[in-house]
Amino acid sequence: MTRSADTSPPHLTNLNPEQREAVLHVEGPLLVLAGAGSGKTRVLTTRVVHLIEEHGVPADRILAVTFTNKAAGEMRERVRTMLGADPAGIWMGTFHALGARILRRHAERLGWSPTFTIFDAEQSLRQIKRVQEEVDVDPKRWNPKAVRAHISGAKNALVSPQAFVEENEGTFDLFLRSVARVYPAYQQTLKEQNGFDFDDLLVKPVELFDACSDVLDRYRSRFAFVLVDEYQDTNHAQFRFLELLARDHRNLMVVGDDDQSIYGWRGADIKNILDFERTFAGARIIRLERNYRSTDTILQAANHVIAENVHRKGKTLRTERAGGDLLTLVETHDENDEARWIVSEVRARYDNGPDLHQYRDFAVLYRTNAQSRALEDAFRRQGVPYQIVGGVRFYERREIQDVIGYLRLISNPADVDAFHRVVNYPRRGVGPTSLERLRDFAAGQGLGLLEAAGRAEEATDIPAAARHSLERFAALVRTYSARAVGMRVGRLLEALVEDLDLIGHLRDEGPEGEDRADNVKELIAGALDFDAEVMEEWEEQSDSFTELDLFLQRVALVADIDRHDPEADTVTLMTLHNAKGLEFPVVFIAGLEDGLFPLGRTYEQPSEMEEERRLFYVGITRARDKLCLTHARQRRRAGEYMHGRLSPFVEAIPEALVETRRSAVLERTETYAPRRRRPRDSEDEPSYEPFYEDLSQDAPRFVKGERVLHPTFGSGSVVEISGLGKDTKVTVNFDSVGRKRLLIRYADLEKDWDL
Repeated sequence: MTRSADTSPPHLTNLNPEQREAVLHVEGPLLVLAGAGSGKTRVLTTRVVHLIEEHGVPADRILAVTFTNKAAGEMRERVRTMLGADPAGIWMGTFHALGARILRRHAERLGWSPTFTIFDAEQSLRQIKRVQEEVDVDPKRWNPKAVRAHISGAKNALVSPQAFVEENEGTFDLFLRSVARVYPAYQQTLKEQNGFDFDDLLVKPVELFDACSDVLDRYRSRFAFVLVDEYQDTNHAQFRFLELLARDHRNLMVVGDDDQSIYGWRGADIKNILDFERTFAGARIIRLERNYRSTDTILQAANHVIAENVHRKGKTLRTERAGGDLLTLVETHDENDEARWIVSEVRARYDNGPDLHQYRDFAVLYRTNAQSRALEDAFRRQGVPYQIVGGVRFYERREIQDVIGYLRLISNPADVDAFHRVVNYPRRGVGPTSLERLRDFAAGQGLGLLEAAGRAEEATDIPAAARHSLERFAALVRTYSARAVGMRVGRLLEALVEDLDLIGHLRDEGPEGEDRADNVKELIAGALDFDAEVMEEWEEQSDSFTELDLFLQRVALVADIDRHDPEADTVTLMTLHNAKGLEFPVVFIAGLEDGLFPLGRTYEQPSEMEEERRLFYVGITRARDKLCLTHARQRRRAGEYMHGRLSPFVEAIPEALVETRRSAVLERTETYAPRRRRPRDSEDEPSYEPFYEDLSQDAPRFVKGERVLHPTFGSGSVVEISGLGKDTKVTVNFDSVGRKRLLIRYADLEKDWDL
């Protein structure tokens, strides 16, 4: 379809010149440098629509890659709305979801079956630990998380187990030599269980393309146009995947922001975006610098902060939202005082703000998860509703993992991890000794554990009662495996939970069991909702795998950010990494002390320091109307109080953009000398005056009769004080638990200024 030169299609009418230029680009490589809040999602979705409506590109010839399920869902919905119909056949999803989709079709070419299990982070960690024990790499000496991180890094760099062994088996680094023993064995145990971990979903499609030219040709010819979001966060495996697909037609459009590249610690390579023009010769570059989110004051602060980085393409955000509130920089006594100030500010704005009437308008961002403890305590005490993004996920709860374990085993009988999890849940008299004998029997007969359980009567050294239980368990799994072929997953799960009487077993656990039972009901509800979803994988090749397989795939690939509920009227608490892609009217960035943000270790590597600065830039640009920055004079870290100085990142912000304040605790404590920020050009003047003795672990001083707060016991009154210096003890009559005698330097008591 074509139009006359003097008319424009409706989807182009609301684009600014730079956005329009990106949408109108058709063939050849294109890099869109999209600043924060510059409308990159609009550009991506509009270009998809433009290719379909104006150039006649069939939807199934387009591949659009995102980094979160949430972003993929939003993009699909926008395209559907603009087209007035569903873009049938388009592939749109995360790298992991698309990798899983390809592997569902071609896993057999690599030695896996289409019903493979996806091992999530915790499941893969358990596998790592088991393998370490098998190959005599002590998990107590070599942390399984560190081992997994190195294996993950190797996979993302496309370093195979064999290549890793060749490179490291002779090294003097004992840790790397240990990893070299674990990596091949870990990958072998995944294959034996017909499983992939998250990294495999990125690596194995590349291996497939490299090994099977016919498969690569199929996808190259199918996807004539490839569009990629958040390109600055791609690692080498993801880069290679895209490069293989787009090498011939070169119709690759990537959208990203080098100033928001914050995932180097998990393998993202900023050089992918910085070197794009060298990799794809003749590439066109378009900068989106007009911000539609934040005030001019906030953007000026962001621009000054990120200008300190050397390795960047360079762009300056601008907006038509002139002026705006100054940034508020607040000094507090410690993390508990900081948390109380944040909550009181939220309450004040919630109660009195002319434009803010909902808690969902507020977000509190921090560098490390450990900082959430004091914040949660403060929000709970004040009765302010909050949600944490990045805490214990729904699918990580014990009762949910148990039910999912059954579904995984029904889907994939080779899943040893799932077998061990559910073989004796609910209890059916199969203890550790019986399991050990079953493993020996299985190994002797060359059977998988589930198959061995079905033939347990032949294992005469297993007690008779346990043999019968194992056979009944195996029969149950076989029955549901057969049902899964033609039964919708929601109904399958309902029937399974009823057969096992899981709700009853959970309720028998007491008050917490009722909550667990409700969680299982919520899982069933989610599975029933999944029944109604139209999934292209199901339509294209339903004979190779079941709806259950796809449901488990969806569960495994849920990300923390996908759990953020923007409709819930709660304050959002999250790390700065999890905040990427979100925005809020009012944002607090807490813990802005040198050594915490930036982290102390980043001083050793300039590239890591630049990434920390980019993370601060991301935090600043989450705010639409108001940004508050908080820091503490002292903060308890790893059980000890650490005295802090203001983060150097804050010092990059011009003083004209900032109003400085102190918490009520500091205002009321006369012994706290005033401090001032160091001038930008001063190298020898300290940021703070020296700390006074009253700021030691024994401070603040207490007197009989005054009210205090304890992080665990809550509010109480001081009834007795004894001892001197570090041995000072205090007896407090707490409202909830009665009298407690505490050593002040470890008690973490605070004066209750609110009473």
